[in-house]
Amino acid sequence: MIPLLLAPIGTEQTVKMIKGNDRTKAFIEKLGFVAGSKVTVISEHGGDLIVFAKDVRIALNRETAARIMV
Repeated sequence: MIPLLLAPIGTEQTVKMIKGNDRTKAFIEKLGFVAGSKVTVISEHGGDLIVFAKDVRIALNRETAARIMV
């Protein structure tokens, strides 16, 4: 299990868990990142990511991406 931040660009990953307090977890889950969901890193810019999840592109800052374990 690795943080989404370290996932290779262009490969589909499965979300395993979200790290953080309840408020942080709830925020990330509302974005669509729940255990079992699929996500693909499209690009990386200075540590921030553009990912494809639930048929949409989502921008994640470095801190948020580090809390999503795949």
